[in-house]
Amino acid sequence: MNRDPVHAELDRLAEEAGPQVVDWRHHLHRHPELSNREEGTARFVAGHLRGLGLDEVRTGIAGHGVVGVLRGTAPGGGRVVALRADTDALPVKDLCGEEFASTVVDADYPGGPFPVSHACGHDCHTAMLMGAATVLAGVRDRLPGTVLFVFQPAEEGPPVTETGGALAMVEAGAFDDPVPTMAFGMHVTPFPKGYVGYRAGNQYGASVLVRITISGRQVHGSTPWQGIDPMPAAGAVLTGIGQLYRQVSAFDPVTVTIGHVEDVGRFNIIGETVTLWGTVRCAVESDMPDVRQGLQRLTEHSAAAFGTTAEVEYLQPVPPVHNTGPWVAAGLPTLRRVAGEERVTETGATLGYDDVSELLSRFGGLHVMLGVQDAVLGPDGLPVAEEGGRGLVTNHHPGFYADDDTLVTGVRLHAHVAYDHLTGALLPAG
Repeated sequence: MNRDPVHAELDRLAEEAGPQVVDWRHHLHRHPELSNREEGTARFVAGHLRGLGLDEVRTGIAGHGVVGVLRGTAPGGGRVVALRADTDALPVKDLCGEEFASTVVDADYPGGPFPVSHACGHDCHTAMLMGAATVLAGVRDRLPGTVLFVFQPAEEGPPVTETGGALAMVEAGAFDDPVPTMAFGMHVTPFPKGYVGYRAGNQYGASVLVRITISGRQVHGSTPWQGIDPMPAAGAVLTGIGQLYRQVSAFDPVTVTIGHVEDVGRFNIIGETVTLWGTVRCAVESDMPDVRQGLQRLTEHSAAAFGTTAEVEYLQPVPPVHNTGPWVAAGLPTLRRVAGEERVTETGATLGYDDVSELLSRFGGLHVMLGVQDAVLGPDGLPVAEEGGRGLVTNHHPGFYADDDTLVTGVRLHAHVAYDHLTGALLPAG
C-alpha cells in the first residue's frame, strides 16, 4: 500500500495530541448539555478552533453549531471535506463508573428535570474532531483544499417545539460556501477497541419521532362510567404495535417503540388525555409509509373501540445513513491504513439513526463505526464481551463507556480521510 510521507506526519501529530484529546473528552463528559442547549460545549470548541488560527470560526449556526474553516495552502485542488461530530448529550443518568462521570441535572429542559450524560459517546466524537483540527492545522501547507470542522448540535433530536440538527445546519447555510465534495463522520460503538466497522448500503435505518395523543373525558376514579377513560385505548395501542411488523415485508427489519407515556390523571382521577411518545425505525426507507399508515390505523381504531379520539403526529424524520458502494471502495484503503487490515470489518445494518445522513445524501462521503469497548469478534463476526473486561454496554444505556486510548484512532481517521480526499486519493470511481 502506498504511503505518502504526510501520513506519517499525521500519525505523529495525532499521537502528540492524544493526551489533550483525552482531557477534552473528560471535560466534555463532566459538562454534558442536552440538544439545542450546547452553549458551553460550543464555546469550548470555538475557543480551541480560534486558538489554532483557522481561516474562519463560525458560531451560532442552527442554535449552537460551530464550523471551523481551514484552507490549505498547497497547490492543486478545490476539494472540500466536511468532518462532522455531534455535540449533544442525553437525558440519561451517568453510571459509567469513571471519576469524570456527569452529575449534571437540567431542571429547565422541557419535560424535565433530567439527569444529563454523554451516554451515546458524543463527548468522544467532539474531542476526536478537536484533535483532528489540531493535526490538520499542523499540515496546512500540505493540504490542497479546504477542511470544514463541523460540530453539530441536536443530533439526538431537539425538543418538538424547536428545530435543530444536521438539516437545520444545512438550511442555515453552513455548507453553502464552500460546498463540501465529501462528508465524513463516525460513531463510537460497543465493538472491539480500535476496530472500524463499515457497510455499503444502509448502515443505519430511517427514523421518525411519533406522538400519539388519546383523548377521553376526565372524571373521578370512583365513577368511570361518567367519563371516558383514554387509558384502555392506550393499552390497546401498546399491545397492537407488536403486530405491525406483520404488515410489511419480513425480510427488512422495522420496529415501533414507545419509550415514554404521559398521563394527566392521578391515582384517583381518570385523566382527559394520555400521550405516547416513540420512534419508528425502518431498515429500508420505502417501508416507512406502510408502517406509519399501519400505526395510524391501529391508533384510530383502538381509540374508537373505547369511545375516545386519537391524533397521531410524525415529527423530525431522518433518512437512513447510506454509504454507496463506490464511496466505500474508495475509503477502504484509508480505513485499513489507519486501523490495520485485520481491524476493518464489514458490519450488518442496524436500526439506529444518525442525521449525518442529511450530509451524506447531499455531498457524498462515508460514515463508519469505531469500536471503543472490551470486546472481541465472535465466529459470526458479532462482538462479544472480552474475558475479564467491562463487557458490552450499548449506547444510550446509563453504563455506556468508551476507552480513552482508542480516541487517537478516531483522530487519525478524520485526518487521513481529509488528507486523502483533498489529494484525490479518496474519490469514488467514475
